[in-house]
Parts: sequence; structure tokens; C-alpha cells
Amino acid sequence: IWVTGEISGLKKYPSGYYFVLKDPASEIHAVMFKSARARIDFEPQENMKVRAFGSIGLFVPRGTYQFIVEVMDKSGVGDRYVAFEALKKKLSEEGLFSESHKRQIPAYPKTIGVVTSQSGAVIHDIITTSASRYSADILLAPAMVQGEGAAESIVAGIKLLNKADVDVIIVGRGGGSIEDLWPFNEEIVARAIYESKAPVVSAVGHDTDFTISDFVSDVRAPTPTGAAAIILRDRAEINSEIRSYMTRLNRAMLSQLDRMNHSFSILDSKLDPQRAMDSMDMYGMHLDELSRSADRLLMEKVRGMRLAFDSLDARLRPSVAMEDITELREYVETSFDRVRSDSLRILENSSNRFLSVSERPESLIRVAFDRISDQFNAEAKHLDGLNPYNVLNRGYSMITDSSGKVITSVANIDAGDGVTIRFRDGSAEAEIKSKEMKK
Repeated sequence: IWVTGEISGLKKYPSGYYFVLKDPASEIHAVMFKSARARIDFEPQENMKVRAFGSIGLFVPRGTYQFIVEVMDKSGVGDRYVAFEALKKKLSEEGLFSESHKRQIPAYPKTIGVVTSQSGAVIHDIITTSASRYSADILLAPAMVQGEGAAESIVAGIKLLNKADVDVIIVGRGGGSIEDLWPFNEEIVARAIYESKAPVVSAVGHDTDFTISDFVSDVRAPTPTGAAAIILRDRAEINSEIRSYMTRLNRAMLSQLDRMNHSFSILDSKLDPQRAMDSMDMYGMHLDELSRSADRLLMEKVRGMRLAFDSLDARLRPSVAMEDITELREYVETSFDRVRSDSLRILENSSNRFLSVSERPESLIRVAFDRISDQFNAEAKHLDGLNPYNVLNRGYSMITDSSGKVITSVANIDAGDGVTIRFRDGSAEAEIKSKEMKK
């Protein structure tokens, strides 16, 4: 007969391949011996959809029937594998596998929740492993882990443990075929793990088995025993770490005691009576030195004042004063004679110059007078043009400050300053209210 189905639970032995052929409605155990393997040109794989030709045989030791494959060819990818990849892609695009959502497992959890079969080996392995590690309470939420209704049972267990406020949840089961592990590939289980308040460790199957629950959980453990080892630290490791901390603490305390003893020794030496007396003697010697320096400076100051007094006293004596008056009188008389002599010489030169000019012809005098007159008129016009008051006749005004200084820039005045405004025919007093500088 020909049988079309999907390979599941594939196991390879020297004698051949043992597996299950499945379709959505049924399954049958199958075997392909080594002689038949040589007739096909591909390697059978888990979840591979195949078309096999063979016959039904009886496995006597177990009393079970099985399909003995003689020839096989590939028929495509298995339906469950297609469904697995489609769900994996969908949930990944929604962000359920995002690393940013992964939560940290508590270092020392007090309560661990486990969602698994009550009668399976998973809970027994977890309890056995935890016995040699950091102690924690273990709460079991019994659930179906394969077959119809298993997915709903797992979801209910996760929700129940969240209501119990456990610190971390282990969701797991032992190994099996893809059909056995399929409840952990259901979308409702993946969303329950994602929405869990407590972090979730997935421990489904063996190290080579991967499910959707592994991708969405916070941590994936290779086995249920590995999950307990990940969550609970080894007691020997904790004891070693505590001993290390105690050693470091002891060293720190000894170091602090040494520093305190050193400080106490310094303080004790400062408080020693003999040392205090020695310090007092040193301070007394320093004070004596300062006193001697003060006496020396005072004597020098008195000596200087005495010399100044003697000099002033000598200058105030009558004989000395008369000598000073005589010297001043001689200086004044000498200066007067010099000034009088210079004045007479200047007058004499001026007289000679005047006589010389008066002897020139009258025409030369007129020419010189006219030239001087023209120069005077030109200078007068120039000065008249520079006269600021002439500008006032053209409608302008001149502003001066309280001291009479002309204000040429707004930077020279402030609000509240009093100023004088000069017009052509008078002046007015004003006060600056505000100012504005050109940008």
C-alpha cells in the first residue's frame, strides 16, 4: 500500500529509521530498515511530508502493528511545520519575541510556580534539583501537557500562579514528538506567557526541541532540571560567595581599626601632659621673641622721632630763622634786579624797532596794513562760520548738561537728567524721560 503523511518522532539506529507517519486524523508507527534506506536519495527529517510504499507487519514482542517502508519519496513540508513557522512569524512581527520585553529572573526567589503534569517526571526532577540549591517554596499548578485541551490547561495554570504572586514560573514537560509538544506551540499559550506578571522559564522537551513557548518566554532552559538550576543558585556557590564577602568585610574592619588606632595614638600624644608642657614652653619662647622684636622696633621708632624733633627744633631757633630770612631777602633782591634789567632791555629793543618802522615810507605801511586787515577779515569770517550760535539762526538748537558741557551723543545722558536747550533767542530747561540708541 501507499501511505502519505508527516514524519514525527524520528529516531535513527544502526538497523534503520523508526518514526510515526501522521495526518490530521490518524497516525501509524513505521520503520524503514537499512536495506530500504539505500533505495532513497534523501535523508528523512522530522516534520517532513512523505509518500511511502510498504506493507503492514506485526512487531511480536509488543504485539503492535507497524508500517514497514520499502520505498519513500518527498511530498512536501509537513502541515504542522507550516503552521509552526506561520505562527512564529506572526508573533515575532507583533513583538512577542522582543528582547526589550524579557524580564530578569530574581536572584533569590521565595516562591516558584510550576505548570506541568502532576504525575510526570518534570515536577520530581525540579524538586530533586532544588534540594541542593537555595531554598524556595514550590507551587504546582497541575496541567495537561499533551493532547486535546492541553493548551487551555497550561494557560489556566499560568493565570492561577500569577494570582498566587509567585516570583517566577516554570512551564515545561519532558521530551516527545512534535505532536506531543504541540500544545506549547499554540498561540493562546504564547500570549499567556507574554502577559504573565511573573517572569517565565520555558523548559519543554530536550535541548534540541524548540517551541513557540521557548521564543516568547523570558528564559529558555534546555530541560526542566536545567530550569531549576537556572532559577535557584547552588548552595555551595552561595556559601563560597558569603565566605568571600566575610573575608573582605573582615579585612575592611581590620583596616578601619588600624586607622582608628593610628588616629587615637596621635590624639593621645597630643593630650599627653608632658607634651602639653613642652608645647607651652615652645609657645613661651616664641612669645619672648616677639616681645624682643616689638621692643627693638619701638626703640627704632623713638630714635627716628627724636632725630626729627631735633631737626625741627634747630630750624625754629631765632638765629637759624634770621639766617633763612636773610637768604630769602637776597634771593628776592637778585630776582628783582634781573627782572628789571630784562625789562629795560626789552623796552629798548622795542623803541629801536618802532623808530625803524616810522622811518619807512607811508605806502609800505598802508600795504602792510591792508594785508593785515584782509587776513583779519578772513579769520573773522572763519571764526564766524565756526560759531555754534550762528547755527541756531537756522532753526537748530544746542543741548548742554548741568555743567554747561555740550551733549553730542545719547550715550552721555540718562533718563531723569536735567539739560538746557539753547535756541537763537533764549534757552529752556528740560528733563530726559527716556532714551533710545541707534542699532
